[in-house]
Amino acid sequence: MIFSNDEFRGHKRNLNQKKSKFATVNLESQIIFEDNHLLVINKKAGQLVQGDKTGDLSLLELIKDFIKKRDEKPGNVFLGLVHRIDRPTSGLVIYAKTSKALSRLTVMVKNREVKKTYWAIVGKEMIPKSQRLIHYLQKNEKTNKATVFIKPTDKAKESILNYQIIKTLDNYQLLEIDLETGRHHQIRAQLSKIGVPIKGDLKYGAPRSNPDGGISLHARKLEFEHPVTKEKVEIVAPVPQNDAIWKACESND
Repeated sequence: MIFSNDEFRGHKRNLNQKKSKFATVNLESQIIFEDNHLLVINKKAGQLVQGDKTGDLSLLELIKDFIKKRDEKPGNVFLGLVHRIDRPTSGLVIYAKTSKALSRLTVMVKNREVKKTYWAIVGKEMIPKSQRLIHYLQKNEKTNKATVFIKPTDKAKESILNYQIIKTLDNYQLLEIDLETGRHHQIRAQLSKIGVPIKGDLKYGAPRSNPDGGISLHARKLEFEHPVTKEKVEIVAPVPQNDAIWKACESND
């Protein structure tokens, strides 16, 4: 099964109390794939995948409310988050609509059986056309930032990714990234370490922010075996269409 976007409130009181500039967004247009067990959404930069200390409205809550209304469900809607991507990042996020799918996919993610491919826009600094990066990352809880070491270090976790330059623009280059490990801010921190922070990522050294406050990192593709039907699933998320540079990256020109 191959899907693209072109083919395809829990508790009311709590939703009303929370705030989000995305509260009125048409969620249906963000859904890339859905069946009885799964729902995959193309997250916008700035949207929360699940609730956090900010108290802002999350996609988990918005999707529950959307399903409840659309399907006219009288009771609570089950929805579980399978994996996370950072708030300023855009792209694919999997939610499970059944406990069976959630438990199986959670194990699959842990066992690296869900292949995740990212796109990142970086500056035109000279870097190898393709490279396997191996670093050691340590999360700083106070600053919510990853520190990168080039050698094994106490409390730092080995972090591995592979990238290749797949497009060059006037002022930027587009990297396609495959993760071998899944660490906190891994792509952001490792690219910054080699001198190419992601466009808009002030936390990791970008010179300026993006207009929408997000960063130019996009969870582009997911590949996995469906946890229930066992069919191969490959899902591709279109890049943010409100950004001319992203649109140039996706074009075939």
